[in-house]
Amino acid sequence: MPIFSCGQSVKNDNAKNANGIIFIENSWIEALHQAQVQNKYIFVDAYATWCGPCNLLKNTTFKDKKVAEFYNQNFINLSMDMERGEGPDLASQWGITAYPTLIVFDANGKPVFGAMGYIGAKDLLKFGKQALGKMAN
Repeated sequence: MPIFSCGQSVKNDNAKNANGIIFIENSWIEALHQAQVQNKYIFVDAYATWCGPCNLLKNTTFKDKKVAEFYNQNFINLSMDMERGEGPDLASQWGITAYPTLIVFDANGKPVFGAMGYIGAKDLLKFGKQALGKMAN
């Protein structure tokens, strides 16, 4: 799901969050650019299409209203298929060996915090708050 689409009317914030976390799809360069412009950390969902826990994250945790509001407000969110496009090169650079891998980067692309495996909504909120805490240090 691209973050920009032509001909689609913008409703309100509640409608936007009804679909969950808003992700930039498969563009590390765009995420870095947006992070620098908005002075935010980047939350990366590194996934593979065949990965069951990855799909569970997308269909449950990422659609949780509180999770969506928190991540949409505090991060530039990037969903990255690690087996297509620039994904394999990034997987190698980042040392990713399992999916899903969730990583928070600073606006310069330096990894700050990460986790592997499925995470429920409550734990993903805790994960995001811990990552933001590292920003303050």
